[in-house]
Amino acid sequence: MIQKTATLAVLIVGLSTIGCALPERGPAVPRANTMQALPLGLPNARFFPDADPTPAIEEGMAALQREEVALGIAGNPNARLPPAYFLAVSGGGDNGAFGSGLLNGWTETGTRPQFKMVTGVSTGALIAPFAFLGPAYDAQLREVYTTMTPEKVYHQRGYPAALFNDAMADTSPLAQLIAKYANQDLLDAIAAEYRKGRLLMIGTTNLDAQRPVIWNVGAIAASGHPGALDLVRKILRASSAIPAAFQPVLIDVELDGRKYQELHVDGGAIAQLFLYPPSIDLKSAGARRERHAYIIRNARLDPDYAMTEPRTISIAGRAVSTMLSASGRNDVLRTYFVTQRDGVDYNLAYIGTDFQMTEEGQFEQPYMRALYDYGYQQAKEGRAWHKTPPGLAEPNMTVHR
Repeated sequence: MIQKTATLAVLIVGLSTIGCALPERGPAVPRANTMQALPLGLPNARFFPDADPTPAIEEGMAALQREEVALGIAGNPNARLPPAYFLAVSGGGDNGAFGSGLLNGWTETGTRPQFKMVTGVSTGALIAPFAFLGPAYDAQLREVYTTMTPEKVYHQRGYPAALFNDAMADTSPLAQLIAKYANQDLLDAIAAEYRKGRLLMIGTTNLDAQRPVIWNVGAIAASGHPGALDLVRKILRASSAIPAAFQPVLIDVELDGRKYQELHVDGGAIAQLFLYPPSIDLKSAGARRERHAYIIRNARLDPDYAMTEPRTISIAGRAVSTMLSASGRNDVLRTYFVTQRDGVDYNLAYIGTDFQMTEEGQFEQPYMRALYDYGYQQAKEGRAWHKTPPGLAEPNMTVHR
């Protein structure tokens, strides 16, 4: 009873003292013009995977032309393109330590390829730029996921934030962490690789429109726009913004000379990982070449058993956790069946049942370092990759050429 009274008192104080602290925002993009609004005025800064795939296909073809120039085979009809390697990194919060360790261990084997395209969502969005730029950034990736603590990610807010603010936590520390690593040098390096025909894509969710957004980070980096670095930082923060828990991110856009703001959160609200939109059939939309897809699922794929207390909050929390877990498994299956349709070699890594360590809270160092070491050893010992999601029989696979 004392605790209930104290909680009520906190809420009352919140009503009287921070009722006017609700964050403000600019006007939202009109519903009919969601796809026409442009960030930084760049027409290829982003794509909508639930819409006409033509813009994304055109960007892919333009990337192919840049790649041919970089390889010195432009205009040669007899030239054979090298294999293309794709990497998709999922969300998973502090479980991103698994993907970080896996990539570092993969480097140690000497078999880690350069990826034609890297995609990331949530914690995967933070990993993706390092993975895209290759082993030279392994040390930074390791540092992020073996030194991260709650204090480096967020400041917890009080109960009134549920009613009078945009999230239960202030993620200014995460913004500072992103700014430390996503600096101008990193942006310039991404731009240089984009000009060679490589692609870096990050997923967010536009809450106003209830639509997934795929951000073409390489194109933004290569644009030379003075606002490019700030936009990329916002994209990375937005992709990691767990709805209600972490602050959403307002992104400025323009339409017919007028300024608007969109509210973006974690891409995992719609999909926890993506490879490329299923509406794109690589057999008809791309050049004939050998293709390999690598999927890093920063989570377990087996059910997480836990006794649930018969209380509203416990039931609601458990239900949300169950939905997210099921969504993650469905994303893995979706990417698998799309690759099988398109003749793309499929490889999946995930946290196995042999990893038994648990944690009480979030971003606990012993847990993250153990998970980093687990991912590292999985890759280094050649045990990380699976040809099918759990429960599916391995197919007789012929890679499309």
